[in-house]
Amino acid sequence: MNNTTELTSLLLEKIEQQITLAVGLVALVPADRLLWQPAPEAFQLGHLLGHLLEACAGFCAALYRFKPQELAHFTKLRHLPVNHVCDAREATERLRDYLKHIREGFRTLNDVDLARRVPTVFVPAGEAGLTILLANLEHFINHKHQLFFYLKLLGIEVGTPQLYEIKTPPAR
Repeated sequence: MNNTTELTSLLLEKIEQQITLAVGLVALVPADRLLWQPAPEAFQLGHLLGHLLEACAGFCAALYRFKPQELAHFTKLRHLPVNHVCDAREATERLRDYLKHIREGFRTLNDVDLARRVPTVFVPAGEAGLTILLANLEHFINHKHQLFFYLKLLGIEVGTPQLYEIKTPPAR
């Protein structure tokens, strides 16, 4: 691995892992429970799926900020619905599509880009790329865990393997 992209590659690997785990959780969502919510002020289950799409769109928006010329076609993603009630099929397809775009965006980055400051909606003066991408990852992981919790409340059997990639050491 090239030293100038080692951290970038590791960050992408973690994002890929979290989206893959979320897709596994989405597959467990009962089609007849999309309007269920654990409390009146909480997301409906189907809306939470749509919010996971928004979290993935956040990665794409951040990547676009680094390389607007190379990723100009990412602007089409802005027109896709997010934060809406959707079913597991739509959420799965769209999460996988966002992941393809995220991989494409990361191919344009290197470790120097992670240290470069770019303006954002939240910090117009600019924030380091790594900080932006980590904030997006934190947002996504928090809502992935929320989905995990919703599934538990619905009595669906989920556990540690659905939250974390468990790596077993190689056999001796």
